[in-house]
Amino acid sequence: MSSHALYTSLLRPPVIHILRAAGFHTTKPAVLDTLVDLAARYITLLASRAAAHAQDSHNDHNLTITDVRMALQDVGALWPQKSATEEHIMGEEDMRGVEAFVNWMKGDEHREIRRIAGLIDSEAPMSGVDMPNEKEDFLTALKKKHNKTGEVSRFQGTALGTHAEDKPIRIEGGPIDTIQDWSARVTKLSQEGHTPYSGQPSSVLTSAMSSPLSDI
Repeated sequence: MSSHALYTSLLRPPVIHILRAAGFHTTKPAVLDTLVDLAARYITLLASRAAAHAQDSHNDHNLTITDVRMALQDVGALWPQKSATEEHIMGEEDMRGVEAFVNWMKGDEHREIRRIAGLIDSEAPMSGVDMPNEKEDFLTALKKKHNKTGEVSRFQGTALGTHAEDKPIRIEGGPIDTIQDWSARVTKLSQEGHTPYSGQPSSVLTSAMSSPLSDI
């Protein structure tokens, strides 16, 4: 399965939950696929705008709440909202869009989406946003179901797990131990005027590439 198909499959259940929370109980597959594609494009745009603001503000991709807020404003999620020029002229920051977004997160519409998704109990009171006993989302529950041993490392390094740490690859049979050392040696030889990739390798590179098998 390609990464695009995987992410599309993972996005389909949340879109279905949102449709159910909005009052829709049936839909055609083509309609659902269209909504999933729109949601994926919107999330991609939001993430790219947040990354761009992070790069412009502090020259890295470690997002802050300010980067996310500016990205939400770029994609039109914060409304109504005055432009930066209008805010500068009026001498005050327009917080209506942020306040409306926070109110939606704390409101019944967002809570109904979470209830349909099974994150909160149906009998829970319909007020507030913080739930101390909030349940697991469908993806976490599915991963635990297919991971009987309880080892987190099963999904490590995949799209469903945490990032795997890079491990050094050791080279057997020569004076150079790692790929990094090999790359540094080749770069150094190139800078010194040698041609390690030509048909006649230099004597320095040849000695570096020598193996115990050459003595047999």
